[in-house]
Amino acid sequence: MPLPQPDDLTSLVLRTDFGDEGAWDAVKAALDAAGEYRHATYVSQLRFAGVGVQTLLAEEDAADEDDQIVYMFLADAVTMNDPAHPLLAVDLSDEPGRTFRVTARWFPDISANLSIANMDFADFADAADGSGTFRGFDEG
Repeated sequence: MPLPQPDDLTSLVLRTDFGDEGAWDAVKAALDAAGEYRHATYVSQLRFAGVGVQTLLAEEDAADEDDQIVYMFLADAVTMNDPAHPLLAVDLSDEPGRTFRVTARWFPDISANLSIANMDFADFADAADGSGTFRGFDEG
């Protein structure tokens, strides 16, 4: 079964942790408050409970080319339990399986640039800090 498709000019945010409904609501609220426009297509389907990156890559590889997506964001256990709710960004195309984390503050910038192919996944992943989290581009 192909992965869900994001709405036009938004990014797919796929919930994989179902332990705390309030945390999921907080993640969505933080993402929605971070930008002026809607940047996320939220998917909360139990079939994705606990699913890992490799399983998602295999599912994406099996999909028809027209149904494939280039990247996605996971709301996993780390996202739900960390007060900053950092999503796990996952490359599904250029470097399948490459990941980095992103907080709500930077999600709209990344989503907008990736959804219009203005920048590549690697541009953001390469700028992640030592913890693997994107916190903006170094202005120095």
